[in-house]
Amino acid sequence: MSLRRRLLRFIEEDLGWGDITSELLIPEDIEGVGIVRAKEPGVMCGGDEARELVELMDLSVKILKEDGQVFDKDETLLELRGKVRKILAVERVLLNLLAHMCGVATLTRRIVERVRSVNPSVKVAATRKTLPGLRFFEKKAVRVGGGDTHRYDLSGMVLIKDNHISVLGDVKSAVEKAKTSASFAVKVEVEVSTVKAAIDGARAGADVLMLDNMSVSEIREVIKTLETVGLRERVLLEASGRITEENVVDYAATGVDIISIGEITHSAKSIDMSLDVKLMVRD
Repeated sequence: MSLRRRLLRFIEEDLGWGDITSELLIPEDIEGVGIVRAKEPGVMCGGDEARELVELMDLSVKILKEDGQVFDKDETLLELRGKVRKILAVERVLLNLLAHMCGVATLTRRIVERVRSVNPSVKVAATRKTLPGLRFFEKKAVRVGGGDTHRYDLSGMVLIKDNHISVLGDVKSAVEKAKTSASFAVKVEVEVSTVKAAIDGARAGADVLMLDNMSVSEIREVIKTLETVGLRERVLLEASGRITEENVVDYAATGVDIISIGEITHSAKSIDMSLDVKLMVRD
């Protein structure tokens, strides 16, 4: 789905049959400037989306902060120009989307920096724990914040989870079946929660082991055992589950390759920002 179609849905949801308040109070021909300011520091994300959104409303926009740039409290992020009615009609959708994307990018950046302070080679990845309809925007914000998007959807890679294993019987059978059937271009990842399952998955040819809901000490044991049997270099290790901003450094220090953390999308706090309208001054 194109960006324009996604954003049109957002506008239609909020606009309904029209902004009756502005239509009653604001003369149709009045033009103005809408100034979007940050009310707290953060990382900019959503400039392209903001531009497309306001242009759908026949407004012009000036983006003052590029995606990935840090902004301070009270900094102006962008300016809209055009009919005041249209500025007010797009205000809430614009602020909601921009604030959320900036929030995800800001939290991701903070976590990535903490992880890199311990182990620069570890990737911080998103999960599929995204709000329906917002995955495209949330995953982009993760990327802007310095994180890895992981798979965008179920077609992105083979990821064998506990319910697949429950149906097929064991990790070994599930991985072998996937490796036999999948294209050479597709990676196979399997979720494991014990040392034995990790060894079975690696021996069966998994490209990635997802160490699911394991403690730091359990992950260290898995890594040590994989090294002992000569399998560590054959697989990537992804820590996932029960990982938060508070304990992510501990997981990074274990020696895993990837840390996936749902918190960066489903629990990111939106950045507080506002839009103030001023009448356009003409010479």
